[in-house]
Amino acid sequence: MKRLATILLALILFVMIPGGCGKKAETMTLYTWEGMFPPEVLEGFTKETGIAINYANFDTDENMLARLSEAGGGDYDLVIADDYIIETVIAQGLAQKLDTAKLTGWGNINPVFQGQFFDPSNEYTVPYGSGVQTIVYNPAAVQKEITGYADLWDESLRDNIAVIGNYRVVNGMALKVMGESYNTEDTAVIAQAGQKMLELAPNIRLIKNDNLQDDLLSGEVGAAVMYTSQVTLAMLQNPDLKVVYPTEGVGFGIMGTFIPSKAPNAEAAHKFLDYVLRPEVSAQCFEYMGYYCTNKAAESHINEAYRSFLTLPESVTGGEMIQTVSAEAEEAHNKVWTEFRAACGN
Repeated sequence: MKRLATILLALILFVMIPGGCGKKAETMTLYTWEGMFPPEVLEGFTKETGIAINYANFDTDENMLARLSEAGGGDYDLVIADDYIIETVIAQGLAQKLDTAKLTGWGNINPVFQGQFFDPSNEYTVPYGSGVQTIVYNPAAVQKEITGYADLWDESLRDNIAVIGNYRVVNGMALKVMGESYNTEDTAVIAQAGQKMLELAPNIRLIKNDNLQDDLLSGEVGAAVMYTSQVTLAMLQNPDLKVVYPTEGVGFGIMGTFIPSKAPNAEAAHKFLDYVLRPEVSAQCFEYMGYYCTNKAAESHINEAYRSFLTLPESVTGGEMIQTVSAEAEEAHNKVWTEFRAACGN
């Protein structure tokens, strides 16, 4: 009986010792949109490191910023969000500088996606996917060869175009045709672009964000301005479609990964970033998401059948990113967008 009591006491003490059976499992809280990682990547990281991932979701960049601000840069260990909001995150001191010595795959990043306005010195972010404002059309359903935004105004495309519901992207088409910047602060120029958008309205059949590729594939429309992930899905199902990088100049956006300033487990966040930067793991992620690959070393690991859809062509070297503009310019854009949608019957 005494021996049994001794054994029980020993077991209790073992559970109480740090590192014993009673130790809480290490976790890392990842905060981003739904569907940003294939399950096998998350499972593979946990299996290798023993770090469990708590996957938390937000619906908009603005809601993410609000939650992160409320937490004072805490609560979350790793966040993936859009470029323009990351600029605000950094300005508000809500992100910490990366320890690149812990990122053995740092050199794998494609420099095309670094040194951008939101993190010019590459101190805070690792790019995780990019989208390019792209036109896709079906040559069998369109009489005219499309090479740029200006072609979308052609009368032969009447009631035959679909566009995403991103007002800065769509308003920006007119600005680029006019030779202006996406980010002009000149409200008179934005108003002028608005008049040009009204001229485009008869050609617009659909304005929607979700599954726009289905409308192109079904023949509902002959041409569309789509998100990169939608372009990938469309091209995989119909390789005869034509992808156009507008002659007026491409615009692109970048999703960036950053560690909040008071992340509870920044060490785990660095480990996860390093894991995802591995070429073969990164390739899995981009095949799953359908966005442009920002990891140069991963490109050769992407399935050859759709590698061309996920890697930015070498001919596309320039471009302009859509950035935050003044309240006055934003108001002018909203007015243009409201009038355009009304003219399109949307």
